[in-house]
Amino acid sequence: MTPSRTGEDCRLKFVSALRMMQDCSELWIDSEPAYRDYFRANNIAQLLVSRQVDVLRVPRIKEKLTITTGVFGCAGAFGHRNTIIYDESGAPCYATWCVGAFVNLNTGRMSKIPAEVVNSLVIDAKYGMEYLDRKITVPAGESANHAPVEVLRDDIDYNRHMNNAQYARIAAELLPPSFEIKRFRVEYKIPAKLGETLHPQTLATENGCIYTRLKNKSGLSHAVLEFCDR
Repeated sequence: MTPSRTGEDCRLKFVSALRMMQDCSELWIDSEPAYRDYFRANNIAQLLVSRQVDVLRVPRIKEKLTITTGVFGCAGAFGHRNTIIYDESGAPCYATWCVGAFVNLNTGRMSKIPAEVVNSLVIDAKYGMEYLDRKITVPAGESANHAPVEVLRDDIDYNRHMNNAQYARIAAELLPPSFEIKRFRVEYKIPAKLGETLHPQTLATENGCIYTRLKNKSGLSHAVLEFCDR
């Protein structure tokens, strides 16, 4: 746990935890050569569709953490994985599951993976956690509009759109300073690209959740996010 990953309270920033888990998932590809080589040969990328994060304990500066990831399901054009951050004692700090879609970067369309590639994967046991729906329904109510946010060069990753963690960073900035994230969900819809403008809307509920929609100029959502403090 290095200083650049912590906030003023010397605890791991939520977005830093997302980036660590995201990096672990990307590095996982090298452990599956048949999968990796097929993707490279056919210009296919795994793009995140949704993620759920349960925050069990927020680590502090200089703690030593271990991040693990594994696929527990893969069929057609979708894969399902768990990524867990453990502390030195082996206790989980963050438990997550996500859905990824396999997309052909030449056509922009989803691509099914051949059975022989799927069968080559190591399939791990599904982690024991509560699995909520990957689709997020924003409750009825009046939303608050916030200042627009431009997608900058630093937001873009090698897939040439805004990196997944940046949506959470933008939405987290709109949370009250005292808000303690216990559970997080995000549903990705339309990739945001360089120079586009996001129009955030938030809605708070009585049960301790804040919903954020990051919309484009046409009113369509790039991403829908849910932050809960219990």
